[in-house]
Amino acid sequence: MWKRTVLIGAGALAALVVAAGCSDSGDSGDSGSGQMSGHTMSDSATAAATTTAPSGEAHNDADVMFAQHMIPHHQQAVEMSDMLLAKQGIDPRVTELATQIKAAQGPEIQQMQGWLDQWGNPPMAPMPSGSMPMPSGDMNMPGHGDMPGMSTGQGMMSEQDMTALQNAQGVEASRLFMTQMTEHHQGAIAMAQTEIKDGQYPPAVEMARSIVTSQQQEIDKMKGILDSL
Repeated sequence: MWKRTVLIGAGALAALVVAAGCSDSGDSGDSGSGQMSGHTMSDSATAAATTTAPSGEAHNDADVMFAQHMIPHHQQAVEMSDMLLAKQGIDPRVTELATQIKAAQGPEIQQMQGWLDQWGNPPMAPMPSGSMPMPSGDMNMPGHGDMPGMSTGQGMMSEQDMTALQNAQGVEASRLFMTQMTEHHQGAIAMAQTEIKDGQYPPAVEMARSIVTSQQQEIDKMKGILDSL
């Protein structure tokens, strides 16, 4: 009788151990399932990011050309603004405009240079002759031989133009600045429209749209100021 009781007790104990093992296995399975679910979610997020990244980084030759040519174009606009801001007796409206141009175009220069850095700083390519109105003569401005393709057809000022602005004073300086900057802006708008039409890199196309809008507004403002000087 005693042996039978011990055997029954041992059997019950074994059943409990087996049941506990099954329970642990079930918990482990749930935990493993949770880990797998989290791993799957992480993989899905990574896959989505990988899928999105190439499209976000995609660019073409038009994007490269836009950045390469707009950087020196903007740099000259900033230089012209600095010239004007260093003068005395300038109409406050013109001073405000020059300050506005510097504030807008300085950060855009840095942004475009960042794109070129990401793209491996491709060599400067000449602007195709059919992309916008350009003179049929020499493609390089005097003193800017390192900028192939840059020309007064893109609104860039010559060395003579820059010297004239540097030497002008008072109302003459205000008038000359706005006359030159109007032509300069028109060249930038032409380049931006080419980027909008042919570009692929979304941030570059967005910047081009902003340039068209903001610089046309500045052209209209300069025309109004010129009429009142």
